[in-house]
Amino acid sequence: MQEINGKPLFVEREGEGPAVLFVHGLGGTTNFYEPQARALASGYTVIRFDLEGAGRSPLTGAPSVESWAGDAEAILDHLGIGTAAVVGHSMGTLVAAHLAATRPDRVTRLALLGALRAQPEEAKKATRQRAATVREKGMEAVAPGIVAAATSERTRRDHPALAAFVRELLFRQDPAGYAACCEALAKATTPAFGDITSPVLLLAGGDDKTSPPETSEGLAKEIPSASVEVIQDIGHWHAVEAAAQVTAALRGFI
Repeated sequence: MQEINGKPLFVEREGEGPAVLFVHGLGGTTNFYEPQARALASGYTVIRFDLEGAGRSPLTGAPSVESWAGDAEAILDHLGIGTAAVVGHSMGTLVAAHLAATRPDRVTRLALLGALRAQPEEAKKATRQRAATVREKGMEAVAPGIVAAATSERTRRDHPALAAFVRELLFRQDPAGYAACCEALAKATTPAFGDITSPVLLLAGGDDKTSPPETSEGLAKEIPSASVEVIQDIGHWHAVEAAAQVTAALRGFI
């Protein structure tokens, strides 16, 4: 645990070389990227952190996409790193894209797994209701449903250990922190994707109901230098459900 940007944040650093900063999504932790971090650490400085309110980083205030992006930049400053390739997943794509759009001097490349826009009103209501449910009943009230909805049928059928890992990530979240993260997602605005100047890779899951391939294809039309890659037969937990494919895509892009 390190004191960064005036708050305790869990940060992991390994490897040597050009920097790669990973930003996890709602319900995730640094462990979400374990396969990719291990592979890239042989030639890169790999940096992972738990967002405030998630995993091992305690809730200290009312986090937002903007505050998380500020934390990410503060981590680079704390480690003496000027620029980095940034990888974001799900809610973390909002954080990563916000950082790339507002601080293009810090982001060399941007990879977005299951990229999101701001939620429509109905989705915001559902996300706020999930926050209320978790505060009242704990993570056990929502985790099984999230696993069923956000992983592919193939993952649950053929790779139950992967689905169980996603379930464990969710169950290990602090309910108050997870609820605060839900509320941050509900109030998030769409980043200025058109202001991003770095090359961008949009990775989509063929069976992703949260961010279907059409979302990434639409975003690619707004971003000056973007490409889309679709991985079939996976849902929304890309780095877990298709670890080898995601690692290969990141290696080729970064």
